[in-house]
Amino acid sequence: MSSEVQKGKKRGKAQYVGSAKRHKSCKQLEVGMQGILITCNMNERKCVGEAYSLLNEYGDHLYGAEKLCEKNDKESGSEDEEDDDDIEAALKKEVDQIRSSTEKNLRRFQSVESGANNVIFIRTLNVDPEKLVHHIIKDLYTTKKKKSRVIFRMLPVTGTCKAFPEDLKKYAETFFQPWFKAPNKGSFQVVYKARNNHHMNRDEVIKDLAGVVVSQNSENKVDLSNPEYTIVVEIIKNVCCLSVVKDYTLFRKYNLQEVVKSDREEKPQEPASDGKEKAQAESGNDPAPVAET
Repeated sequence: MSSEVQKGKKRGKAQYVGSAKRHKSCKQLEVGMQGILITCNMNERKCVGEAYSLLNEYGDHLYGAEKLCEKNDKESGSEDEEDDDDIEAALKKEVDQIRSSTEKNLRRFQSVESGANNVIFIRTLNVDPEKLVHHIIKDLYTTKKKKSRVIFRMLPVTGTCKAFPEDLKKYAETFFQPWFKAPNKGSFQVVYKARNNHHMNRDEVIKDLAGVVVSQNSENKVDLSNPEYTIVVEIIKNVCCLSVVKDYTLFRKYNLQEVVKSDREEKPQEPASDGKEKAQAESGNDPAPVAET
């Protein structure tokens, strides 16, 4: 009888620990993350593969080869060593080990659930997403070498906050300072996209963010044709992803399929459309997946 109880005890412990590991691995996009938001069309698995290939190639070029710590070997033998522990104590110890091991072995790039179809999110660690993405797209624009088939747009995400008007406005007041707070200044536009979210109003968000920018320096001016900076707002469910990027018009809205087309090489500074058309094309609150070409 005692052996059966002990066996049941071990099985229960393993079940709880396995649940903790699965929970830890199923990471989702959440507030506080930085990374890269990537859109595709109906082939997310291949999109993730292409994303890893591109990001590792250019990440190694900018930051050097990735170095990983050795994993903690205690995890594999912990179950036999803890036969006399109760389930609760064993679970706590295992979770602490997983957390410690995970913190030491986080990869430079890690795919997490974005919360929207045809959108993947690659969380970054010790990487400047805006610098990396600009470097990738600039190289593709210059060389005209096509290095992806299913990736459409690749957008850096340098800040995230809760997708509520008051949270976004408060967050933006600090987030925008490196680009727009006096003595910094520049022309700008705001492009907006929401997925699986119905409580944020596009026009109000754009108005609020533009107001924050102008309040930081009265010389900051809106330019819908060829701005120095583009404020990218990507909302998925209850998370708002923010970035401020350069060359958004020049690099075809950061579209990897468009930026390598040679027929546009001779007219790099010509806007793709007038201001009103641009605002309409880059905005909307449609929760359904949109194919971007």
